Amino acid sequence: MRKPILATILGTLALAPALAVGQGTGAWIPPKCDIKPGHFLVNSAVLYLINAAKTRFDDVRERDLRDANRSLTQAVTSGGQDKNPAAWYYLGRYYVVRNDALGADSAFRKAETLMPACKDDILFYRRNALWVPAFNAGVAALRAQNHDSAIAAFRRANQIYDAEPHGFAMMATVFFNTRQHDSAAKYFRLAIQAASDPKFAQEQKDAMFNLGNSFFAAQSYDSAAAAFVEYLRVVPNDPQALARLGDVLAAGGHTDSAMAVYRQIIAHADSVESQSLLNAGVSIYNAAPPWPDTAALGAGCRTDRRGARTLTATQRRAIAVACDSVVRQAARDRDAAAAVNYRLAAQAFEAGLARNAQSRDGLYNLANAFLALREPDKMLPIAQRLILVDPLNRGSMRLVAQAWQLKNKGDSALRYLILADSLLPVDVTVSRFSPGDQSVSIGGLITNFHDKPSVPLKLAFEFLTAGGVVVATQTLDVAAIDAGGNHPFTLEAIGAGVDAWRYKKE
Repeated sequence: MRKPILATILGTLALAPALAVGQGTGAWIPPKCDIKPGHFLVNSAVLYLINAAKTRFDDVRERDLRDANRSLTQAVTSGGQDKNPAAWYYLGRYYVVRNDALGADSAFRKAETLMPACKDDILFYRRNALWVPAFNAGVAALRAQNHDSAIAAFRRANQIYDAEPHGFAMMATVFFNTRQHDSAAKYFRLAIQAASDPKFAQEQKDAMFNLGNSFFAAQSYDSAAAAFVEYLRVVPNDPQALARLGDVLAAGGHTDSAMAVYRQIIAHADSVESQSLLNAGVSIYNAAPPWPDTAALGAGCRTDRRGARTLTATQRRAIAVACDSVVRQAARDRDAAAAVNYRLAAQAFEAGLARNAQSRDGLYNLANAFLALREPDKMLPIAQRLILVDPLNRGSMRLVAQAWQLKNKGDSALRYLILADSLLPVDVTVSRFSPGDQSVSIGGLITNFHDKPSVPLKLAFEFLTAGGVVVATQTLDVAAIDAGGNHPFTLEAIGAGVDAWRYKKE
């Protein structure tokens, strides 16, 4: 499971070939522990089970299984073998063949209690013959979006075998994806406990991270912060976890602590991937204090100063002047506080772009950060780089216009506003970019914002590495779009190492 994306589904688990026991393939697995039948009824049942495994005929197999069940049931009821571990062990083996998880679980529990030396052998059947099929059934149900069936299957799997984290983690995933975040947190905790074996170290880390995600989604911010802090003890300076910790601290009202975490991310920028830096920048930007309600602030000031008095015109003007000053100061205080966020966000965006200079989102966000800081000399070159990547996006074009306007270049600002509002043939919005190990897909919407149909056009999309090397190119033919209409699009390409995109009109 990818850490921040809880909808990802684990693959099914393969059954061991030896588990053909009882399926008529000629396979029979002797016990791996020194367990003796100890009674003629149990010995007979063993022979029936062996014959059932080896026969190729369904009717013979069914008869032998019935006889095995009859002999074992008689042994543990009227045959005085209820304290014989072999009777319960082979009864468990019978239930495995019948795919009766509850029956096998009950019989194996009794066998293991009576003969602990058979624990590993019993564990083999619990996991491979019972747990794996139930787990795979849950995965299949989840893939089909049958969440109730998935929960039932994973719950059955976890009752059978709880020595591995996968069943608990997948149960938690179903609950998270169905917005039952408290239940998701419960099962991620169980996954963490079940992953105590060092061979499950990665699964334990993922469950710890997603425990924090679950608390965050449930708006349990203090619990989420504690979960991410615990994760960071195991994986120090993990940029995704640091960004999430900053987010939950900010959401919980711990602004100073959140900013300290964000600064930590930027301080380690050399070892942080581009996307994590860009994500951190967005979180920092969004954590800026909101604008004060100046209307309410001014009205409250005037009410407080006026009281119940009858005022002269001169007094009313004096109060208005004083309260306007209070409102302006509140706005200046907010701007000063927000500038700290915007400056830090700009540093995060710059660090991300240093690793992926073609990132459209990085360029767009950095331009907006400089806009908020009112720094047109820094904003303009970034906005100009942006429209080289995304030349038919009206929002990108308006950022160039705003940069020129901040520089008091009205003619240049007007030129780009006219491009954005009138001259662009369509508005291209890329809403999805999904690079994979060996392929990439991109999608979005092309909108005709004019009052007459657009002309057909062709777009050439290039997919690039972080260093700007073109890995693949795909063309998109766009038919005429009705006035006010739109055209959704999806493109796919083969290529490894893709981290960015750009396009141009041919």
